[in-house]
Amino acid sequence: MNAKRNDAPAVEAVSETELSVLKVLWEHGAGTIRQIDGWLRASEGRDWAYTTIQTLLHRLVEKRCVAVDRGGFAHVFHPALSKDEFLHARLSLLSRQLCDGTAAPLMLALARGEKFSPDELRELRGVLDGETPPEKTDSEQRKRRQKRASRRG
Repeated sequence: MNAKRNDAPAVEAVSETELSVLKVLWEHGAGTIRQIDGWLRASEGRDWAYTTIQTLLHRLVEKRCVAVDRGGFAHVFHPALSKDEFLHARLSLLSRQLCDGTAAPLMLALARGEKFSPDELRELRGVLDGETPPEKTDSEQRKRRQKRASRRG
């Protein structure tokens, strides 16, 4: 079982800066360092040096949160796990640290502190009732991102 843990992405070690890079990869899918630089500038107004982005990506590769295709002239980086998988791993860690491994206190705290749209409430009810598999919610999020991107482009 320890071998699996060592192979799992090190989501707890991802910094806020690295998370900025992951977010643009989740939104756009895959890209070269130059493309990722453009996305960071457009989405967050980040103006980092090429080597800074390169270092952040290599750290994320080491943490198994990003994968790289070295087959072409320019390396292409893509998320090694979905946003939902990352979120699940981070929340599981938080539940172990703060709630003795139970998720209910986290869910209740979020539910009490947030306002949800009718669509989000329907999706949440479906998940809680076991009607919506996690893969479906992840694919629905990808479809929403693609719709937003097509409206922009």
